[in-house]
Amino acid sequence: MRTDLVVIGAGPAGLAAALAASARGVRVALVDAASAPGGQFYRQPAAELAAARPEALHHRWRTWERLRDGLAASAVRVLTEHHVWCVERTPERFTVHSLLGPDQEEPAEVHAHAVLLATGGYEQMLPFPGWTLPGVVTAGGAQAMLKGALVVPGRRAVVAGTGPLLLPVATGLAAAGVEVAALVESAAPGRLARHAPALAAKLPEGAGHAARLLRHRVPVLTRHTVVRAHGDDRLTGVTVAALDTEGRVRPGTERHLPCDTLAAGHGMLPHTDLAQGLGCRLDGLTVAVDPEQRTDVPGVWAAGEATGIGGAALALAEGHIAGCSAAARLRGAVPGPAPAALRARTKLRRSAAALDSAYQPPAHWTEQLTDDTVICRCEEVTAGSVREALDLGAGDERTVKLLSRAGMGWCQGRMCGTAIAALAGCAPTPAKRPFARPVPLGVLARQHSQEGPS
Repeated sequence: MRTDLVVIGAGPAGLAAALAASARGVRVALVDAASAPGGQFYRQPAAELAAARPEALHHRWRTWERLRDGLAASAVRVLTEHHVWCVERTPERFTVHSLLGPDQEEPAEVHAHAVLLATGGYEQMLPFPGWTLPGVVTAGGAQAMLKGALVVPGRRAVVAGTGPLLLPVATGLAAAGVEVAALVESAAPGRLARHAPALAAKLPEGAGHAARLLRHRVPVLTRHTVVRAHGDDRLTGVTVAALDTEGRVRPGTERHLPCDTLAAGHGMLPHTDLAQGLGCRLDGLTVAVDPEQRTDVPGVWAAGEATGIGGAALALAEGHIAGCSAAARLRGAVPGPAPAALRARTKLRRSAAALDSAYQPPAHWTEQLTDDTVICRCEEVTAGSVREALDLGAGDERTVKLLSRAGMGWCQGRMCGTAIAALAGCAPTPAKRPFARPVPLGVLARQHSQEGPS
């Protein structure tokens, strides 16, 4: 199909961008891999489950209702179950290549004059001994199970790691009937207190989660971390320990918590594969944008977590700004001011920076990695193998990959890249990949045959 603007990602940023651009007379196609719009934040139970009160699984439900109803009333063309693997740029247009449906074997293309990337982020999971046991899931994975399938991952859970996501995950599981043995947060309360002015807007939400934790009698262990997960065929418990001011485990503080589920997470990382494939400049691990949310590639905008992890409210503001800008530029005009969105973006970016500073993983977490701890799950590479590569002279992720195969598997280093970089003592770097996801060779062959010989 052909359109003026294609928005990739139907989470908060993509929804806001698509609605803003469509309202200004631009033909918009909204592309997403899920079966319905909403992204992870507004993930909905399948209609077949007939959820009586889906709003109980969400906060800011009214915002979702406004977005959902606005999308239904708009002229936006919504293309779900489109798994985008590449965006091709030519002087005349952009071509978005995707794979259709759950099987991801049939190709589809969308041609557009401009592209807006709202590709979101993914969870950062730091390994520890036992983290590959069945029963250990990511915090966001546990939340997705609850929101999307109305199921819980177990009967007795520990929620652990660092970051603001742990609070809604713990309260959501507890409200669903799971016994939450503890919320284990590695950050110290004092770090949040130091950023209190920038986090003022977040205080009501945090207080609400704290009240629910208290109501469900969930113990909260701050400045603690999971040292090891236990079990043979499945998780049976975890050992947690206190951290000192340097981020090291304090000897003698270990305690065992029986559980059948561990929901762990250590913040988020931005999805930048498509942006990198288009040649967009990165600022560290995020897509660099100007005040209009434009990248340095003409005709490409980016908004939401891809430009910096900041939550749904910030993504909505950035998406609105990007959609307004894209619509104006496509019509050959200069975007008009959007003062409310601009003010919100400034304020929420300040809060996001404060949260990022407060919720840092423990500085010495790699010291807990035994040599037999699996680092790269795809290729089953252990910490010992990574350390052997370092002893052979490797000093970065790429060289470790060449010497040990860590990062060569199905996820292409998305899960293990941070751990490899930490062991190597270097800053994590996004790996540039030609494709954002695996593509069947048959799809590539058919595309080549359609293009004809060069």
